[in-house]
Amino acid sequence: MSSKTPRVRAPELPPRFQWLNTDRPLRLRELRGRIVLLDFWTYCCINCLHVLPDLKYLEDKYRDSLTVIGVHTAKFANEQDLDNLRRAVLRHDIEHPVIVDENHTVWQSYAVRAWPTLVLIDPDGYYVGHASGEGNRDLLDQLIGELVSRRSHQSRPLSGGLRNRLEKAAAPPTPLAFPSKLVVHSDCLFLSDSSHHRIVVSSLDGSSHEIIGAGSPGRRDGSFKQAEFRAPQGLALAPDGRTLFVCDTENHLLRKVDLLRRQVSTLAGTGEQSLGYGQVEGPGLEIPLSSPWDAVVVNGALYVAMAGSHQIWKCDPTSGRIRTFAGNGHESTVNGTRADSAFAQPSGISTDGRRLFIADSESSSVRSVGLSEDVTSLLCGSGDLFGFGDQDGEGEDVLLQHPLGVHWDGRDLWLADTYNHKIKRIDLHSGLCKTIAGHADSGFLDGDLAEARFWEPGGLWRDGNRVYIADTNNHAIRIIDLDTYRVSTLKIHNLCAPGYCFPDSA
Repeated sequence: MSSKTPRVRAPELPPRFQWLNTDRPLRLRELRGRIVLLDFWTYCCINCLHVLPDLKYLEDKYRDSLTVIGVHTAKFANEQDLDNLRRAVLRHDIEHPVIVDENHTVWQSYAVRAWPTLVLIDPDGYYVGHASGEGNRDLLDQLIGELVSRRSHQSRPLSGGLRNRLEKAAAPPTPLAFPSKLVVHSDCLFLSDSSHHRIVVSSLDGSSHEIIGAGSPGRRDGSFKQAEFRAPQGLALAPDGRTLFVCDTENHLLRKVDLLRRQVSTLAGTGEQSLGYGQVEGPGLEIPLSSPWDAVVVNGALYVAMAGSHQIWKCDPTSGRIRTFAGNGHESTVNGTRADSAFAQPSGISTDGRRLFIADSESSSVRSVGLSEDVTSLLCGSGDLFGFGDQDGEGEDVLLQHPLGVHWDGRDLWLADTYNHKIKRIDLHSGLCKTIAGHADSGFLDGDLAEARFWEPGGLWRDGNRVYIADTNNHAIRIIDLDTYRVSTLKIHNLCAPGYCFPDSA
């Protein structure tokens, strides 16, 4: 953690900015007597999400002396919207106050240069220092402990805690909670019910379903009712339909579901997040992973979009061995050989059997990786970390905004252009990327393709004449009917939230 000398008073927070998780704007001067930790973040950023467990740990340990304030300084235009940020706070179960940093005002006053950056302020309101990136929990723990100890030795009691007004207190339960990815196979829909920490398996008409997972965050193997996940994302089904692979994202694990024996086991990962770069290979259960986000099976091998390390990995489900397949681990947009290439938070993956298609979210682009041919390339999008927008077209003329989902249907590539709230289709023969449904304004509206509204869709799958969509912020599964050119919503009958059933499901 770097620091400045001489002592400098921490810049005050703006008085009239919007806040979440508090009933009023907060000022640093009213927090005198408490240690303050500012977390500069943006909700698209996987590195920022990795810091959240560290903040929770510090909040719990120093509950009587520490106040954490999230300073949300948006990267993407979509993230500047208060309702979108509120959904992110709910999705990631953030309980500390969050200020909406308009026009990077607070960011600039603290001379911040990167997400995430953590700024420590002492009980007298003076700047202590800052740390950027992940992996700073132990350092922050030490510094906060020293400030607490110094204060107690001076016989100056720390002021009491704040009473927050949590956003989740006003959020009603829903049958699905931020569904993220899905797979369709043999008249069944497999769905990551991410914020309910479970997998839902539904018939395609929603008339029947079953649940995989206890519905509480945790890390446990066992039967469908015993198993625990933590914010699962991507799903991949073996061709015989007997094994489901799950990206157990916040546990940093790959899980395997035996659908016949009705058992869940761990395929790869140690449960600890990897902080390393470069090439890795070894027994899956001995190799730490970093936020696996999506997966696909090709010729018996499991390919994983490892969002946290900005790489594509390959796992052999039979032997359990795992290795990096593409990407040097640095967040960038470099094409070339697989080993020399660089990705930016790959979050969706599909295949035509010859190559992998990657929704490279932070570069707002779609990339390809050869399976036998050692080459990566750009299919569409700007290929720049800050090149985003909403424009149909071909190749680098296309502008996307943080796409999370991609699916090859045998002819075309379907794309969930998440922050543009749209579903798009890419014709690989012509290279044309074209909007099929959705609107730049988010919403929840069925109807013809021109009027339908989505809200940050995260995954999709075409099956026959239907495209199934995980409409994440609407807590819903939407369907595009390619015969009628209309959008509808799938109702899964009698589906309960964990611990809560709805009137029509009692």
